[in-house]
Amino acid sequence: MPCAALIAVWLGVSPRTRNGAIRWVVIFGLGSSIVFASKLAFLGWGIGNARLDFTGVSGHTMLATSIWPVALWLMASRWGHAPRVAFAIAGWLLAFVIGVSRLVLEAHSISEVLAGYLMGGIVSITFLAIQHNRPHPKLRWPWVAVSLALPLVFVPIGAPAPTQDLIERIAVRVAHLERPFTRDDLHRH
Repeated sequence: MPCAALIAVWLGVSPRTRNGAIRWVVIFGLGSSIVFASKLAFLGWGIGNARLDFTGVSGHTMLATSIWPVALWLMASRWGHAPRVAFAIAGWLLAFVIGVSRLVLEAHSISEVLAGYLMGGIVSITFLAIQHNRPHPKLRWPWVAVSLALPLVFVPIGAPAPTQDLIERIAVRVAHLERPFTRDDLHRH
């Protein structure tokens, strides 16, 4: 999420690309809202699919697939079209690896990771397609690289994201439950 905010800042710095910042916030916000809604539906009401082992869109995969192609595309903003495309493709490959890591860690099922990759892909492809013929910011790549690394300084490696606990608390409160639904509950029914 800090990287998504950085993208908005990078685009919002220059008046030439400020509308791109607004577009990014709207497109990314819509994608993130769908992830949130899918998780809330499962955690609060048990809406999922046992056959597909689906409890909600993988947020890590969606965020990675939304953010990395756009961030790397912006890193190459001073270069021509071909390097920007190559950097965006590198972002999608990195996001794929992050999605696979969610499977290896058994944090998500294949269907959840695929849904996250698809949703994130829709976000990044939509944004990049809209931005293609619009002014590009002329960012210095070292500045982008350093700012992308800054969240690592403030978030300890391996620390769980606080968002899952927050979504669980919201689901319990909104659905008037004692505890959120779990994957075990999905497969018991």
